[in-house]
Amino acid sequence: MTRLAISLLCVFMIVLLSPVWIIAAFLIAFEDGGSPLLSQKRVGRHKKVFYCYKLRTMHTETKHVASHDASTSQITKIGKVLRKTGLDELPQLLNIIKGDMNFVGPRPCLPSQSELIAAREAEGVFEIRPGVTGLAQIQGVDMSEPAKLAAIDSKYVRNRTFLMDLKIIRATLGGKGSGDAIKSDS
Repeated sequence: MTRLAISLLCVFMIVLLSPVWIIAAFLIAFEDGGSPLLSQKRVGRHKKVFYCYKLRTMHTETKHVASHDASTSQITKIGKVLRKTGLDELPQLLNIIKGDMNFVGPRPCLPSQSELIAAREAEGVFEIRPGVTGLAQIQGVDMSEPAKLAAIDSKYVRNRTFLMDLKIIRATLGGKGSGDAIKSDS
């Protein structure tokens, strides 16, 4: 698909899903106050830092840390639903339109995740745009395992095809993969 076709698909999806986005934004603001939209620095293609957009799922006072460094008590009630359904990722359609991300690719990490950045750099993962979903995500591997994640991301980079992307999207929509792990408070 060309960048134009992908952008047009994203615009169509934004229009189609705008009622869900508006309701989610209202519920986030109502429950916890603050902005429903989160803009967070992430590392993208060629290690270029960009702002990744998400619907906010954690309380307003929560620091910007990797999900595996956060705890379940930091997630709002609506945030739990948004994370479980993947709806917190809807604003990343804007990142796709801007050219920072693709639908499928390695999940973008925080600039502070130096171990993961080094592992991905060694594996050539930064040669492509990060994705809203990816091979490692549907396999249940998150950023708490940098070497394993980088190896799976590298496998995707070397073997990716349009058909493979469609299978990853289908698996994601089917609920495969647990997303990023959150520390239990127990």
